[in-house]
Amino acid sequence: MTAPAIEDLLRELTPQVLGALVRRHGQFEGCEDAVQEAVLAAARQWPAQGLPDNPRGWLVTVASRRLHDQMRSEHARRQREAATAAEVVPPDGPATDDTLVLLFLCCHPTLTPGSQTALTLRAVGGLTTAEIARAFLVPEATMAARISRAKQHITAAGRSFSLPDGAERADRLRVVLHVLYLIFNEGYTASSGRELHRPDLAGEAIRLARMVHAQLPGDGEVTGLLALMLLTHARRPARTTAAGDLVPLPEQDRAQWDQALIGEGTDLVTAALAGPALGPYQLQAAIAATHASAATAAETNWPQVHALYLILERIAPNPMVTLNRAVALAEMQGPRAGLALLSGLDGDGRMAGHHRLLAVRAHLLEKAGDTAGACEHYRRAARATASLAEQRYLESRARALADAADPPA
Repeated sequence: MTAPAIEDLLRELTPQVLGALVRRHGQFEGCEDAVQEAVLAAARQWPAQGLPDNPRGWLVTVASRRLHDQMRSEHARRQREAATAAEVVPPDGPATDDTLVLLFLCCHPTLTPGSQTALTLRAVGGLTTAEIARAFLVPEATMAARISRAKQHITAAGRSFSLPDGAERADRLRVVLHVLYLIFNEGYTASSGRELHRPDLAGEAIRLARMVHAQLPGDGEVTGLLALMLLTHARRPARTTAAGDLVPLPEQDRAQWDQALIGEGTDLVTAALAGPALGPYQLQAAIAATHASAATAAETNWPQVHALYLILERIAPNPMVTLNRAVALAEMQGPRAGLALLSGLDGDGRMAGHHRLLAVRAHLLEKAGDTAGACEHYRRAARATASLAEQRYLESRARALADAADPPA
């Protein structure tokens, strides 16, 4: 097996092994350290010595011994190091995939959303602390402290390693899906930094969503979230120029969209909408599928997009939903109708100074012929975002309008 294939296998097995150890020993932080040591040992030994007959059992055994070694003296630990890989003890009982339980644990309600996201990427996604720190543009020491505190909170909570039941399970699943949604959004449109995309984060969110969907295939919202990710990610090749500049949806070359992802996502939307109830991820996926089905921007079914946003606004009120509905409304009834809807967001503290509100207002003012107002709002939006790619785009729109209004002599 090639080194990349072994790396993929280790990424898949790591959360399963960590889940098995936490279920057996109950020490999240110690178990996580032991599993990482086992994975490093496998990465060194397997390419040279070949895969063991039971890779998961090998990792469970090595990690268990590492954990036990942590509880003994340094001398005893060294004595066991050499024998670790040679004598593999099968894990207790049949192999069980504890990934979903581990994901629920990482999204424990006592943790902040930021800690839930970081711990999920570390324990379930297999990213290193340094990789997570780079993704969120914070020092590695800061991220390490955040992850360590999250583990300590989970230990202090004293929860058993098992899936919650009934209403608690439904509530925790919503948190899990929200964390995966946040990870994907940060990967698809980075909140700060030079690059618009962070494909590693978006790809990891999709991988984890596939994992959850494989274990809960009948859940409409799980299916909807995976569909939304695939349909949105399909546009990534067309979202930037060769120089990394942002290309807005109406101007994208749709021939560059990934048709395989669109086909898979569309099939998942159909399955997600077949259930008795509709949730926000299903509706967002349906909106994404509507955009994906249009061969050109002009062929977009805006009445359908608006109707879906209207339903979404009713079942999951959110100023961002209203913002997006204003764009759809403007496409149907003209920019003034969209601007009138946006005016209702001015008093919402969550949107005060938000670059998305400023940018959409600038876009609609431009379409309405208010060049001066559009320029002002494009510039304000550029100052309000930490994403350099978005800044460049917004500033370029302001310059283009200013140049058109006052051409050089």
